[in-house]
Amino acid sequence: MANAGRVTVDGGDMMRYAEYTPKANVRSDADLDRRLGGTLIAVGLGVAAAGFAGRYAFQLWKPLGQVFSETFKKMPTSAFSAYYKGGFEQKMSKREASLILGISPASTKAKVRDAHRRIMVLNHPDKGGSPYLAAKINEAKDFLDKEIRQ
Repeated sequence: MANAGRVTVDGGDMMRYAEYTPKANVRSDADLDRRLGGTLIAVGLGVAAAGFAGRYAFQLWKPLGQVFSETFKKMPTSAFSAYYKGGFEQKMSKREASLILGISPASTKAKVRDAHRRIMVLNHPDKGGSPYLAAKINEAKDFLDKEIRQ
């Protein structure tokens, strides 16, 4: 009973049936070639589909790109700027004075004084600044001081 399932070979060595019998699950070369060919065809079709999708996307992008560029050209340039575009008004207004000093129109007197000092240090005529801009900054400070008193 000890030798059940085993076969004796010439040298007396014992081998199992699984080692001795040929494997029935071995694939032939033709079967491997068919499977490899099918895989290559599937990969090729996938690459072709990606190429056609990319070509279609580029064809769609041309008109969309033109629409985007036209829309961008129609938008005002001041929408993308952090600075106020335009000249000074003839008569100083509360809005213009607050824009010059870079503060809210409802700011306190201390904020007006600090903003004026900060801007005048940067734009003082003795330090190479413009006398016209310095006059406008002073005018904005005086206007807002007068508005706060009332």
